[in-house]
Amino acid sequence: MAEHPIQGLMDTAMSNIKAMVDVDTIVGNAVTAPDNTVIIPISTVSFGFAAGGSEIPGKKANVTDGQDALFGGGAGGGANVKPVAFLVVGGGNVRLLPITETSSPVDKLIDLMPEMVDKVNGAVSSMKKKKEEKKETVEE
Repeated sequence: MAEHPIQGLMDTAMSNIKAMVDVDTIVGNAVTAPDNTVIIPISTVSFGFAAGGSEIPGKKANVTDGQDALFGGGAGGGANVKPVAFLVVGGGNVRLLPITETSSPVDKLIDLMPEMVDKVNGAVSSMKKKKEEKKETVEE
């Protein structure tokens, strides 16, 4: 059985979409800054695709003649690539910097959590050190 014309149309469209969908489109190539900080762009990608066709009998087409009907078809697609954030790795930290400021307070709190934990640990260590120094001066 011969391949239907819509099959070739679909194969061409799908192979072109497959060529566009690449991991580098979503997670971009890393860029290294002079201070050895690595910046990785993060994007969202959306694709849409439609195809269709119709067989139209010709003026002289007759099922008994074995003449094929005329085929008309088309395909279309679209893509949307939107940058959403930068992943910044450097100085012993990993941070996600969103491009839009529409994040919720919970997102901001989660983003600041490592910094807050470091400050609390530093304060606790400082208090322990002062307590030990006080204990040593009392013992002498």
